[in-house]
Amino acid sequence: MTAAHSSYDVVIIGGAMTGSAVAWWLARDPDFQSRILVVERDPSFEFASTSHTNSCIRQQFGSEINTRISLFGAAFIRSFRDWAQDEDAPEIALEGFGYMYLARTAQAEAQLRAAQAMQAACGAGTRLLTPDEIAARFSFYALDDVRLASHNPGDEGYFDGGTLNSEFRRLGRRLGVERIAGEVAGIEQADGRVTHVVLADGTRIAAGWVVNAAGPRAAQIAAMAGVPIPVVPRRRFTFVFEAAEPLPTPLPLTVDFSGVHVRSDGALYMAGCPPLQDDDAAFDDFRMDHDLWEEVVWPAVATRIPAFERVKLRQSWCGHYAMNTLDRNAILGPALGLPNFLQANGFSGHGLQQAPAVGRGIAEWILHGGWRSLDLTPLGAWRISANAPLPEVAVI
Repeated sequence: MTAAHSSYDVVIIGGAMTGSAVAWWLARDPDFQSRILVVERDPSFEFASTSHTNSCIRQQFGSEINTRISLFGAAFIRSFRDWAQDEDAPEIALEGFGYMYLARTAQAEAQLRAAQAMQAACGAGTRLLTPDEIAARFSFYALDDVRLASHNPGDEGYFDGGTLNSEFRRLGRRLGVERIAGEVAGIEQADGRVTHVVLADGTRIAAGWVVNAAGPRAAQIAAMAGVPIPVVPRRRFTFVFEAAEPLPTPLPLTVDFSGVHVRSDGALYMAGCPPLQDDDAAFDDFRMDHDLWEEVVWPAVATRIPAFERVKLRQSWCGHYAMNTLDRNAILGPALGLPNFLQANGFSGHGLQQAPAVGRGIAEWILHGGWRSLDLTPLGAWRISANAPLPEVAVI
């Protein structure tokens, strides 16, 4: 498929969740009567981070901006049909089982208390639980090594990210967004602005704005524009299992001290973890480390939840985080020295849940020249060149 035109007001590189969200937010604005093109190298999304995600949302972050982004995301998901203004739009499921962060040391307890105070001030429903309070609500945990926990029983948990992603694409097409399959091979510049996106087949597409939403390949795209960003693919593993003794209540997404996290997945359970050696990966490296299940994941979940001593592994896969190695936070907005090259990169595992707010923010920058609904300045691309990290400690 080739582009219908030789020039577009906005060219978005990457057509998964974030890129499609940007396109839809732009197209739905009645004052934006311009051409939008989304270029996606793999329209099947077989290897996209969006397709391999565990599709969860939470407000329990260490950074206020991330909490506020997620609060909007949850509200957006809950009222998606109102935002879509389309009679065919579905409800987007959000199962609010919450996240359960556990503290073992005095330092970790202090971090939980500080984070909970910040989250509550933003309007999140995070609450602190003593071991006795945890046991009264969730009797299945082993808690001998736990000092304190935080849990948000409201708008945290699983949401149907696959349907939301499909809807961003469907609604965008109905509003005139064009999409083509193609691999970007170059980005041309003149007078301090990007001017053209060049495809691998030699096609040159003129662009008023270019948005980099290329996920784990973001650094490769940014380098074509002469913009270095510290974003690398990192492998993450997911294991879905059946328990011989199902738990009496849904299992919050429990972040264990071992680095393993586990949650309910309908009638099954889903656990995840990084590799033992968390090195940068190649874009096409989806090797599965099956030994992790027996050696790391199952022992960790069975220690924390003794009922999981008898389980059967049903499915496993490998996906990628687009990891920002500076501070594990998104890089948003115009690149230094290239005001019409916008970045939406380096989400470090948070991209799916942050897409509604980030898509809106990038669209507002194109429409109005700045952030409007939510000030995303703390996540601006400026901090990369300034070497001014905004560390996010709550990354799993």
